[in-house]
Amino acid sequence: MGKAKKTRKFAVAKKIISPKDTRIKSNAQQKHQKEKESNNNKNSSQKPRHVDQAISALFFQYNTQLGPPYHILVDTNFINFSIRNKMDIVRSMMDCLLAKCIPCITDCVMGELEKLGAKYKVALRMAQDPRFERIPCGCKGCYADDCLVNMVKQWRCFIVATCDKELRGRVRKIPGVPCMYISSHRYTVERMPEAFGAPR
Repeated sequence: MGKAKKTRKFAVAKKIISPKDTRIKSNAQQKHQKEKESNNNKNSSQKPRHVDQAISALFFQYNTQLGPPYHILVDTNFINFSIRNKMDIVRSMMDCLLAKCIPCITDCVMGELEKLGAKYKVALRMAQDPRFERIPCGCKGCYADDCLVNMVKQWRCFIVATCDKELRGRVRKIPGVPCMYISSHRYTVERMPEAFGAPR
């Protein structure tokens, strides 16, 4: 019996381990690191998120703390526009809400009026009226708009009086806080159904 003929194999290469193979030490380390990161991400996503405490004064969007006498936080430009339109602030507020109104001024708004100088001295004199209630805000040289927003967030018993569109937009995002502004030479209030004197 003769020998079986062996056919020669052409272009046969030796088997080489793949560079992505997990048996290579550097690849194994990278894989281990990725697994660690994914586990950390899962743990961080499972952390309890911070939820603000619900305000007890609100019944849905209706603020039960608002009632006569109304405390109204007045902004700098609201006083200036009232003077320009020749309106008495307290009387016009009472005409709008048909109830007693107490205009309130924070330290920051007062500081802003003092900084404006001689041009706005009439507004400053009006702000120093004894009918206006001065509220200490406790912020150190804060921007007046930020001060008003912080005050309103802390105590939901105020109405914000301003003609600044940007500030009105910020106040709208706070539930239960009405905003007073000047429209066609009269005061009007948005988001307040009890304001029977406000023009519709």
